[in-house]
Amino acid sequence: MTAIWEARRSAIPDNRPKDHRSPWQRDRARVLHSAAFRRLQSKTQILGIGQNDFYRTRLTHSLEAAQIGTGLVNQLRLNSTPELRALLPDDSLMEALCLAHDLGHPPFGHGGETALNFKMLGAGGFEGNGQTLRIVAKLEPYTEHHGMDLTRRTLLGLLKYPVLQPLIPALPEINNQLNLSAWKPAKAIFAADSDILDWVLAPLSDQDRQHFQQLELLPKSPWQKSRYKALDASIMELADDIAYGVHDLEDAIVLGNLRYQQWLDFTAEPFSQLDPALQQQLSQLGSKLFSPKHHLRKDAIGSLVNQLITSVSLYQSLPACQEPLIRYNARLADDEQHILQTLKNLVYRCVIQLPEIQQSRFRCQNMLLKLFDAFHSDPQRLLPLNTQARWQAAADCTAQLRVICDYISGMTDDYAERMHQTLFGN
Repeated sequence: MTAIWEARRSAIPDNRPKDHRSPWQRDRARVLHSAAFRRLQSKTQILGIGQNDFYRTRLTHSLEAAQIGTGLVNQLRLNSTPELRALLPDDSLMEALCLAHDLGHPPFGHGGETALNFKMLGAGGFEGNGQTLRIVAKLEPYTEHHGMDLTRRTLLGLLKYPVLQPLIPALPEINNQLNLSAWKPAKAIFAADSDILDWVLAPLSDQDRQHFQQLELLPKSPWQKSRYKALDASIMELADDIAYGVHDLEDAIVLGNLRYQQWLDFTAEPFSQLDPALQQQLSQLGSKLFSPKHHLRKDAIGSLVNQLITSVSLYQSLPACQEPLIRYNARLADDEQHILQTLKNLVYRCVIQLPEIQQSRFRCQNMLLKLFDAFHSDPQRLLPLNTQARWQAAADCTAQLRVICDYISGMTDDYAERMHQTLFGN
């Protein structure tokens, strides 16, 4: 079964002279050297590019997630049986997943994602994780037809939502194009890429696939969400969440967007539910986090990350499944998961929802809406020549819209700003 998960869709053998790297080392290299990865240096994490030179971008976030991901894997190796230890991804595979996990995010973060989804409602929607799969398996020109041509196991590990986008039978009535809050995307793979999804999941039995692709309703949303992900994806997602919850918290503190009193007020109730010894530890860490002495803050950040990583364990998320790569997942201990969720909520409520952040998001969303309308109105005049060629070769109008969406989603924040200035002059 190992050979099945090491397979590449092109079936081209890795036979360069004297190249003795593992398949996962090759995958990591292909991600690391891709244009899509380099573009992450100029894509928004939370604050907009150019507002400050300290905070994280998508690139630095991905690098930190990769370090945390290998830390999680090493911790699992220490605490697993030999059978489960053999199932774990090696460090190169985990690094490849964490480095690649945000490749599909468009300019301007989740605001840009919602804008593109709004424009693609009648053509299959848009979602950052679905675009990641599209980039690594189709768009990045490492091969002619298969993108980076990553191994099947690497692609499985990138499937945070291993289901297809729902069909929209008719476009909904849209009363206010300035408020896009109702059009956040469904968490799924694009229908146009169903062939990739089928290839990745081909080793699964029909019963395993049925279990793996179960759905659940999303709260306050018209969409459903997939309930399960593979083992490697679960570790990658934990690394992503820890990097987001802890390191974006550090950015907020250093840049003055979060004050100590806000920390105390927000965490008092959720932390009161924890063991008293853990409450005391978090109280001490809170004092260090907001200390004017930088080395104390860095020590607190490292201690928080360590507390979370060292609580990780494996469990059977789908015990009825035969394939171990989907039967097992990783999770944090209950207290540590509660801490992480509190940190994520804190960043969201006290930073992301700040009016100045949301005002910037509103402006950037509308820039992408206007860019999409411009390219859609006259693609053979305004699109770059190589994108024009893809647009002309597209099979139908839906595929042509996907080409325009691919082009805009691949822009960096800076490039999108300059393109908007070029086309509209303001």
